[in-house]
Amino acid sequence: MQRDMIFAGFGGQGVLLMGKMIAYAGMNSGKEVSWLPSYGAEMRGGTANCTVVVSDEPVGSPVVAAPWALVAMNLPSLDKFEKVVKPDGVLLINTSLINRPPARTDVHIVNIAANEICNELGNPRGANMVAIGCYVGATDVVPVDAMEELIRETFAKKPGLIDVNLECFRRGLEVGRSQKAV
Repeated sequence: MQRDMIFAGFGGQGVLLMGKMIAYAGMNSGKEVSWLPSYGAEMRGGTANCTVVVSDEPVGSPVVAAPWALVAMNLPSLDKFEKVVKPDGVLLINTSLINRPPARTDVHIVNIAANEICNELGNPRGANMVAIGCYVGATDVVPVDAMEELIRETFAKKPGLIDVNLECFRRGLEVGRSQKAV
């Protein structure tokens, strides 16, 4: 099994963290992984994306021309990467910031209003945790317990953020499971 994916959005949305967490959860689960970030010089507010590969076999290259999945956190990311997702792949769309349906009909679409959900939960910066939960729920790309442990580790120096981010992740997980992609 090899799953390659792109996480994309504005700088400051936590897309690089999302990719890094999937890579670490995969690695902690005994998988081979790669994580390749890409971002503009302007950082916060500019574009950011990363490519992640999670595989049972060694990863030959971190560069992926046609990913199996795209997690699009904003419209420019959907516009840029939608066309390169493999047929029968997964397109996760943050409907909070993307106001158009996807043009593709040959991929599995997973919709989540990540910003609305994190705001409901009182964690306005948690849209990335909602989206990553949704992605894991829809694809089973990494084990849930590995992601939850990683969230605890990631926010260990800010213990007040652990529970709210776990809550965001779990809400996204529920939505993703209801739209199972594989």
